Amino acid sequence: MTTTQFSILGALDGGSSLTMMELARAMVMDRTTLVRVLGPLLRNGFVASEPDWRVNRRLQFALTGSGRVKLNEAMVHWRAAQDEFERKFGPEQAAFLRCELFRVTRDVSNT
Repeated sequence: MTTTQFSILGALDGGSSLTMMELARAMVMDRTTLVRVLGPLLRNGFVASEPDWRVNRRLQFALTGSGRVKLNEAMVHWRAAQDEFERKFGPEQAAFLRCELFRVTRDVSNT
């Protein structure tokens, strides 16, 4: 699983399904890239697509049970990486770097 796929599973973990546009906006990526990254998640059964009953020809994407299991497995590795990041940079520097990363991501998504 790639970091982007992990992030997609995390974005879908809220319990509600998202349209392609909503998911692309949440992931700060264009639709073409999102389709390419979603492919393996759909094939492996971690994400399900279903028609949006409100708008014809629009899909909703949702995390499946096996997707939740995979996300939980990957979360163990993510936490270990976060702990190592904290140890290497210290809590204050790590918090600063995270804030900067979120700021850059927010600024990019607003352009």
